[in-house]
Amino acid sequence: MIPQYLVDFDLGELPVVQTDCIVIGSGIAGLFAAIKASEDRRVIMITKKTLMESNTRYAQGGIAAVIAEDDSPAYHRQDTLMAGAGLCSSAAVDVLVNEGPEGVHELIRLGTLFDKEDGVLALTKEGAHSHRRILHANGDATGYEIVRALAEQVAEHKNIEVWDDHYVIDLITDGGECVGALLQRPGGGRLFLQGDATILCSGGAGQLYRYTTNPEVATGDGVAIAYRAGAHVRDMEFIQFHPTALSYPGAPRFLISEAVRGEGAVLRNIKGERFMDRYHELLELAPRDIVARAIVSEMELTKSTFVYLDITHESVDMVKHRFPTIYETCMGYGLDITSDWIPVAPAAHYMMGGIKTDLNGESNISRLFACGEVSSTGLHGANRLASNSLSEAIVFGRRIIERIRELQPLQRDQVAVSCKLGRVESPTQAIVERRLKLQKVMVRYAGLRRNEDMLHKGLEELKRQLPIFNSCLTKREEYEFANMLTCCLLITESALAREESRGAHYREDYPKRDDARWQRHLLQIRELGLVEELSDDV
Repeated sequence: MIPQYLVDFDLGELPVVQTDCIVIGSGIAGLFAAIKASEDRRVIMITKKTLMESNTRYAQGGIAAVIAEDDSPAYHRQDTLMAGAGLCSSAAVDVLVNEGPEGVHELIRLGTLFDKEDGVLALTKEGAHSHRRILHANGDATGYEIVRALAEQVAEHKNIEVWDDHYVIDLITDGGECVGALLQRPGGGRLFLQGDATILCSGGAGQLYRYTTNPEVATGDGVAIAYRAGAHVRDMEFIQFHPTALSYPGAPRFLISEAVRGEGAVLRNIKGERFMDRYHELLELAPRDIVARAIVSEMELTKSTFVYLDITHESVDMVKHRFPTIYETCMGYGLDITSDWIPVAPAAHYMMGGIKTDLNGESNISRLFACGEVSSTGLHGANRLASNSLSEAIVFGRRIIERIRELQPLQRDQVAVSCKLGRVESPTQAIVERRLKLQKVMVRYAGLRRNEDMLHKGLEELKRQLPIFNSCLTKREEYEFANMLTCCLLITESALAREESRGAHYREDYPKRDDARWQRHLLQIRELGLVEELSDDV
């Protein structure tokens, strides 16, 4: 069993800092939650790198909300449920589609400058949306604009203290409650940060895979530390691979937004043939999992490592205006997307599963909350609808703060918690080598397409790394690797257990969706293992 704590410690021997609310992570979820909490509380925000480095920053497409007169919450609800493939929480979907528009207007009040056309908010359409409801900023830099606006608010607020370059090693629980976190400072010293409420907003886990659209910080820390603390983790088998990441020599797997297809781009194999009509009636605007697997099939059929995304039939001015970031980035590698087809391939993008929460973002551990990609509110089901993630962070972030205001302050002057396993041995193999091997294992055995044999082999490979938990870990990259390994084990074990194909989880040996047996969630609990839970979307 994975131990509760990664390191040996005694809180009685460590410096203690107390605050009202601890926010871990600095994406849209963390920034917004910190701003809302700071209205009447002292907040310490922890970020393991800098305030501006998060998955949100790289979100291009936009934020989904019902704004247009011809749209409605009922339409948005229907689209979300369809994409979620029978595993959405109907209640969570209702919360999002009804409270999302107010969340967008709150972002505007906080300084976010969304694009406008003729004086009104500009809306676009993305895959599996029935209406134009995606707000965007600076064309294709929506995430960056939201983070910019919110980060400015955070930096100026007297009730928010930002701790850059601090790493949360573990959550501290006492008497069934989360009472704070064990942190490592930039210089290596440790401290105990105690708080009345702790909100995990630490983002996703794209770095578990060799090819990802996520930044280097996306290592699944939040899910891993919550799991070790005893939180229920749900739906970890559902990893969304974005169909279209740039696949070009010398370039990172830069995201080519779904909005490019929403604005008319088509997919072609290396022979130049458009192929999506062979896979789905919605063609390029089919749900992401279907598009991603179609691309892999075409790559195999044509013995290629990529396919092409073609938007050259659109006007040069439109492409440059609507997708300036993508245009400029591709130009930096010698690709002019107004005249050249863009080589693309799928890459790990988004984690549908995470820490199970209620509709107020609270986990099964009292005083521990989760918001954004690290959480499993039930909204996304087996496959996230494009651009619902930014909306989720705002809607549930507000609900979390309302719930925290109902909590009584902690009545503990002294928290006597320690872990003394006698770890003395340092990790034997270089962490950078272990990390690369782990990423390759996940791509090979637990990627876009899976089967029982592959998943068993993957688990065997991963379990060879378990001695890391008995080692004396002292560095950030060592903690990160332990967290990545934890998440990889959770994903692979749940993928092996789910003997069907649904949403982003595709089993070659069980290619059909099986509602009679599998319209249910898989919970993973450190001391109990896998537990099944019926879906309420029936």
